[in-house]
Amino acid sequence: MTKGKVIQIGIFVLLIGIISYKFAPQIGIDNFTATTLSSFILMLIVVTWITSYVYRVVNGKMTFMEQRKRYRKEYEKVVNDKLETRFNSLSKEEQQKLMEDLEGNP
Repeated sequence: MTKGKVIQIGIFVLLIGIISYKFAPQIGIDNFTATTLSSFILMLIVVTWITSYVYRVVNGKMTFMEQRKRYRKEYEKVVNDKLETRFNSLSKEEQQKLMEDLEGNP
């Protein structure tokens, strides 16, 4: 989740709280009940957010981890392509000697 997305969600939650608190008396809810209801909703959102964060941490689904996996995958692809190109540019004898050396050194 990006910083911009976090800010958007925070503003959205803030607006929901303000709107529910301001319009609660208009639908017949007193101030005490409106405050309690707004607090409950906020706490529910915060607990849900924290739970989802812990879940992502435990399962390795964090943004940094995902970026690192994508980078590593691309890096390995580039390196493998370069190694394959260099191997193919060798003569058959050099390829055979290299293969024998690799098989002899596990």
